[in-house]
Amino acid sequence: MAENGTVVTEFILMAPLLWAELQMGLFFVFLVLYLITIGGNLGMIVLIQSDCRLQTSMYFFLSHLSFLDICYSSVIVPQLLETLGTDKMVITFEHCTTQFFFFTLCASTECFLSAVMAYDLYVTVCTPLLYATAMPPQTRLRLVARAYGGAMVNSVIRPGCTFSISFCKSNHMDFFFCDLPPLLKLACSETRPRERVIYLLAFLVITTSVSVIFISYLFIIQAVLKICSAGGKAKPFSTCASHITAVALFLGTLIFIYLKGNMGKSLGEDNIASVFYTVVIPLLNPMVSSLRNKEVKEALKRVLNRVKVSQVE
Repeated sequence: MAENGTVVTEFILMAPLLWAELQMGLFFVFLVLYLITIGGNLGMIVLIQSDCRLQTSMYFFLSHLSFLDICYSSVIVPQLLETLGTDKMVITFEHCTTQFFFFTLCASTECFLSAVMAYDLYVTVCTPLLYATAMPPQTRLRLVARAYGGAMVNSVIRPGCTFSISFCKSNHMDFFFCDLPPLLKLACSETRPRERVIYLLAFLVITTSVSVIFISYLFIIQAVLKICSAGGKAKPFSTCASHITAVALFLGTLIFIYLKGNMGKSLGEDNIASVFYTVVIPLLNPMVSSLRNKEVKEALKRVLNRVKVSQVE
């Protein structure tokens, strides 16, 4: 609600103006990155589903991570491409709310799924003989369902708190998509009670995920150090290194933006960090989490060999 009583029906995304001189170049860069992201993650899902040797819980969770990366990137990047390609910087209030909801849903689910994957690694490394009993298909489904369910709670409450704020200072948003820091900057009503709820939710999502990951890795490291052979230590450490790299990149940028204590006061830094975790990380995840994995590489070789044989026939 504006000061003169008019209702805010749209926002103007001002961040692309900072890139005006590089606008078309950035359009093609982001377009190529987006296509690679979609192709890489979709290819990973198809590979996991088509190879019987990858029908384990680790790859089941990886396929969901790839699905989330596709959704996550698709919530943000098409809007950015439209802005860069057509100079259309206006986003309606309804579109902004929808984007914010799905962005929160995807980000929260990825946080919880990262924790689930860490727990799965813990079970794999620390109790290998009991793995089939501890992680049957029903348990995998329940863990994934809880990740989506917990994220759904956050994605309902967080936008509800955010868009119940009155916006009247301006509808010019110094960002390239609808996110919390720039929206708070436009508020003219008291935001502290809502900010406390939003901060608490962000704190709970991130700290819960980080705690599960941290405790799981403590047990994993303890178990791996007990292995006598260097070869026996190499495989679990390699798998864990891939997962922890992906987690550190994603959660590190979220912590930087949402828990650094000056939310919305350094939007230039926030813009750069947001580009990183909405564009770059979904692109890197298939390579960091999967393509370094020997089993995935072998599965990819088998698929390519089948394609070659079919072409010859």
